[in-house]
Amino acid sequence: MSSQSSASHDELTSRPETLAAGYIFDLDGTIYLGNDLLPGARRLIETLTALDRKLLFLSNNPTNSPADYVTKLSQLGITTSPDQVLNTVHTMVDWLTRFHPDATVFPISEEPLKHALATAGIRMSDDPTRIDIVIASYDRTFDYRKLQIAFDAIRTYRRAMLVTTNPDRFCPFPGGHGEPDAAAVIGAIEGCTGTRCRQNTGKPDPFMLEAALTRLKLDASQCIMVGDRLMTDIRMAIDANMPSAIVLTGETTIDILRAHPASDHPTWVLNRVDEVLPQPVWDQQGW
Repeated sequence: MSSQSSASHDELTSRPETLAAGYIFDLDGTIYLGNDLLPGARRLIETLTALDRKLLFLSNNPTNSPADYVTKLSQLGITTSPDQVLNTVHTMVDWLTRFHPDATVFPISEEPLKHALATAGIRMSDDPTRIDIVIASYDRTFDYRKLQIAFDAIRTYRRAMLVTTNPDRFCPFPGGHGEPDAAAVIGAIEGCTGTRCRQNTGKPDPFMLEAALTRLKLDASQCIMVGDRLMTDIRMAIDANMPSAIVLTGETTIDILRAHPASDHPTWVLNRVDEVLPQPVWDQQGW
């Protein structure tokens, strides 16, 4: 048995010793879970704001707009602004306008992405003879009709490529529950067409991190990525040599962490999100 797999909970957990210039936070499973604020999240954000640190909330979930996230965070007691929220609605639109501005797309998605595409002037169609790009996204209205259109655009007419907003297998809910995410749609399309997804505009793709760092005007080395998923949040940071912290309040448990090789592990492991603050800050706050 390896020392990693036999390590105790306390031996695996750790926290930063100094403050960073910027903090990038995942949302669901890190700041909140479902409609419940997670322990320590509000006081963490208030403290970092008071310390004049740059903050960005980063989500792979394309079923809400940045404004929707601002509203939800406000309802949970966290004050923020749209420029402090970045999700895959924004990054997908940005990727298309930068690299495929003249493409006709078929978004298998919910309304926030469709609205953003229309606002950006990106052509959309459900005619497989006109589609250049099929976008597989987190879509709770996914059905056989949409799958058939994607199949025809990609395989029958051999004209479209497949891309995705995010590669997440499921969206976590409280109590260990969840629902299928974009990976289910990707899998269905890949399974019947034999194609492979060509681009992901969410975590862990570098395109998402580039957008986040551009928003913060900081380098990766100056920030800490804080999230609950090893293969998206933490993988993105590791690939960029960026400090990272995983919280054990979402998808990843201590047993899941033990089962992964050290190459998948973050810089720090936190029981709760406010532990990303160094102990001296806790002491100063009287926590």
